[in-house]
Amino acid sequence: MRQTMLNTAAIVGAMAFAPALYAAEEEQKSDWTATASVGLVSDYYARGVSQNWHKPAIQGSMDVAHSSGFYAGIWASNVSPQTYVDTTVEIDVYAGYNGTIPSVEGLGYTVGLIGYFYPGGDWEKCSACFKANGQPVVSGGGFDTYEVNFGVSYKWLSAKASVTLGDWYGSGPRTGFKDDSNGSTYIEINAAYPLPWYGLTLIGHVGQLNMSTRLGPGAVGLNGETSPDYTDYKVGLSKAFSVAQSAGWNAGVYYVGASDSGYWNSQGFGGSSFNGSGESKDLVDNRWVVTLGRTF
Repeated sequence: MRQTMLNTAAIVGAMAFAPALYAAEEEQKSDWTATASVGLVSDYYARGVSQNWHKPAIQGSMDVAHSSGFYAGIWASNVSPQTYVDTTVEIDVYAGYNGTIPSVEGLGYTVGLIGYFYPGGDWEKCSACFKANGQPVVSGGGFDTYEVNFGVSYKWLSAKASVTLGDWYGSGPRTGFKDDSNGSTYIEINAAYPLPWYGLTLIGHVGQLNMSTRLGPGAVGLNGETSPDYTDYKVGLSKAFSVAQSAGWNAGVYYVGASDSGYWNSQGFGGSSFNGSGESKDLVDNRWVVTLGRTF
């Protein structure tokens, strides 16, 4: 939407107020806890793909958790209308359950649901999605996406599988694809290994997107690639620290990117600007990303 700053201000204001709402309950040792966060990233990469056209983003979240393992929250970031036509904000809403397996120390599991929302965004407003004969490639549809996920963890290592419920970011026959994209999967392995120096944590990630459909005739990019599938990776360091006795700060430096067959580069359909600007970019090229944030 075109009210990104208003949305961001509302999110940050709510995050600042959230701890106060739960202060009284914390004093009574409530089973509920609440946290909030705000942060800046030099480039918003999600699953190996830049979501903000290689520009910085401001992000924030609010979360609640119960001692039983239940959790729920909301997270938001600005995104680029070059990719998400006619919207500049992403809002994620999620809930789930985290548990442990008592028979094995350090072994845990998680199950959850998440919705990715792009208010106002619609493929129908794609002013650059036309075939050579002038006919539109798309006939409409939003970017909102829903996933169910399952994961396991052992100490500092974890793995998770996410499966779309419905179309993957609106990908289907109405948006240039051969079939609907229900059941597309993303499989990932993550590591957060605490190093013995300076309170640093070594971060590692590898993930694989497997789309359940391909682009149809007339919707391919200049290189003719029809498959969005790719393998992405991330490696770097993070550090938690305090500023003037103010705890909860965290900074990170990461090397990110993806190995794809061309769909996401400047010659592919995924790297195209869909808002008619005529630009194109490699959205999965290797880059250093810097993050700074605080949890309240």
